[in-house]
Amino acid sequence: MGGVTSSMAAKFAFFPPNPPSYTVVEGDGGRLSMTGVVERENVDVLKVKTKRGTEIVTVFVKNPTALTTVLYSHGNAADLGQLYELFCELSVHLRVNLLGLVTQFRVHSS
Repeated sequence: MGGVTSSMAAKFAFFPPNPPSYTVVEGDGGRLSMTGVVERENVDVLKVKTKRGTEIVTVFVKNPTALTTVLYSHGNAADLGQLYELFCELSVHLRVNLLGLVTQFRVHSS
């Protein structure tokens, strides 16, 4: 019974924006970018394929003074376009490279 309760709670607790606040577009030379955000020279938009074949959009914020890279992974109810500025600010203030991604977990009913 607990499994049913938790899956129902998950369905109501997480509302990822639909549609997302951004769209990924391919520019000249195959470089990806996001609409709806300020394009920056030090930010790469990437698509990463998971073991199951799902593509996840990520942003890699490069900081020339960085000695380390932080992986910022956020779960449901988040939007990469809304987190974009936060990622850029964190990279500057923490002096790190930052790889940011948002994963969308699907709730399967049984």
